Amino acid sequence: MRNILIIGCGLLGSSLLRRIQKKKMANKIYIYEKSKLNITKIKKLKLPGIIVKKLEDGVVNADLIILCTPMSEYKSLIVKMNKYLSPKTIITDIGSSKIESSKIIKKYLKKDIFWTQSHPIAGSEVSGPEHGKQDIFENKWCVLIKEKNTKKNHLTKLNKFWKKIGSKVVIMNAEKHDKIFSITSHLPHLIAYNLVKSAQDFEKIQNYDLIKYSAGGLRDFSRIAASNEIMWRDIFFNNKKNISKAIDLFIKNLNSFKKDINSKNNKSILRKLIQTKKVRTKIIKLKQDINKPDFGRN
Repeated sequence: MRNILIIGCGLLGSSLLRRIQKKKMANKIYIYEKSKLNITKIKKLKLPGIIVKKLEDGVVNADLIILCTPMSEYKSLIVKMNKYLSPKTIITDIGSSKIESSKIIKKYLKKDIFWTQSHPIAGSEVSGPEHGKQDIFENKWCVLIKEKNTKKNHLTKLNKFWKKIGSKVVIMNAEKHDKIFSITSHLPHLIAYNLVKSAQDFEKIQNYDLIKYSAGGLRDFSRIAASNEIMWRDIFFNNKKNISKAIDLFIKNLNSFKKDINSKNNKSILRKLIQTKKVRTKIIKLKQDINKPDFGRN
């Protein structure tokens, strides 16, 4: 890719910017960022790239366009870009749910333009360009979405792009993607938000100074619950069907645990607890996390 345009330069956008520069993957990197605060931070951090004030100035010069914005901004960005897009331009994104964004892309993107969706499985509870890391994608999965109208050469080039970034690439359709990540990502975040809210409600109802006694469990969930609220609202809304099914399954299993606890069913609850421990072992074996107590904090 000769020239790359990054739209949205927060945590992941700025991480891509840093990585592309480090790996010398582009002649020019253009940045379009509507947040004045983020623009100030980018300049203060002396990040590489050319900041464009008008979106079209980046679009007309780009061989690759990467949207790193909340998914709720896709429609307006597509409408603004359409006039300036070339059929040769490769467009992708880093969104965390795909079925609904596919519908938006198909409805509003010009017919002779192609968008191949990406989802790098990377991130943090913090946001903003000051938190970006050039190695955040290293050895992390990146899902490329293949649909009926996906251009083979675009898919091939994006596969090479993400591998050079440092990601492990897998290709699947949007339906499979959204089902998988409703359980592995979206539901855990929803549980974290709900658990922290439950702690807040409990504190208010009981009039206890609860939060200062946070044990490891609540502390770890609170980190997840500190994630960007706009991004996660968009994810929850865009993958609502699969997340709703995941919630139903979670409630079913939670009620089963409740039944075991109330009846003191030793055999049943121990079987569940032993079974679930195996998942952690599998995650370590697959190198999805480090094999250190307390996530390596100590």
